Amino acid sequence: MSTRSHVPANGLYFLVYEYIQDVAKAHSKTGEINTASTIFAGGAAGMAYWILGMPADVLKSRLQSAPEGTYKHGVRSVFKDLIVKDGPLALYRGVTPIMIRAFPANAACFFGIELANKFFNLVAPNF
Repeated sequence: MSTRSHVPANGLYFLVYEYIQDVAKAHSKTGEINTASTIFAGGAAGMAYWILGMPADVLKSRLQSAPEGTYKHGVRSVFKDLIVKDGPLALYRGVTPIMIRAFPANAACFFGIELANKFFNLVAPNF
C-alpha cells in the first residue's frame, strides 16, 4: 500500500491544526498563537489524522504481516477478508493506544515546529 492512502489523513491533519490555530488567533487579545493553543491544536490534529488514517494503516499492516500468497488481490483481499471475518470495527482495532499516543506526540511535534519558526524569525526575520 502506497503513501497515497494517507493523503486524506495528512490533509485533515493540517486542516485541523490550522483551523484551531485560526480560531485561537481570532480569540486572542494579541492576535498571536500561544503555547496552549499550539499544544491543543497539535494534539487534536494528530487524533484527527488517526481517525481517518487508521483503516488504511490496519489494512497495510495485515497485508505486510500475512504469509506470502495469502492475499491474491492485495489490499482489496485484505479488506474483504477483514470485513467478513471481523466486521467493520476491525478497521479500528488498537485505536485506544494510538489515540493515547497521538495527542502528546503531535502536540510536541507542533510545539517544536512553532518554537523553531519563532527562532528562525528572530535570527533571520527577512529571510
